[in-house]
Amino acid sequence: MIRQKTLDFAVRIVNFYKYLCDEKREFVISKQILRSGTSIGANVRESKNAQTDPDYLTKMNIALKEADETQYWLEVLCKSAIISDSEYNSLNEDLKEIIAILVSIVKKLKDKNQK
Repeated sequence: MIRQKTLDFAVRIVNFYKYLCDEKREFVISKQILRSGTSIGANVRESKNAQTDPDYLTKMNIALKEADETQYWLEVLCKSAIISDSEYNSLNEDLKEIIAILVSIVKKLKDKNQK
């Protein structure tokens, strides 16, 4: 479930990057959000090959950090009026769902490792 959601989100981010460059002529923040937004899924995908539970937890924590960074860049784009509230909300709703899933995974892993 999380793998598919983060892959779908990465595709949205790639298309969003193209839109920011082509339509908005925004080249700096667009690269930041492209990097962090696609990194979420890359780390989730990489976690499936983790050799230990701590390794898996590390990958999921990195994915969560990248998701948080992506949310930051979305907020910057919205508050600086580069994107509209509706464009922000559309991406942010998907991102909030991904963050909630990642938080749940990380919390369960931490609880498991403390027992």
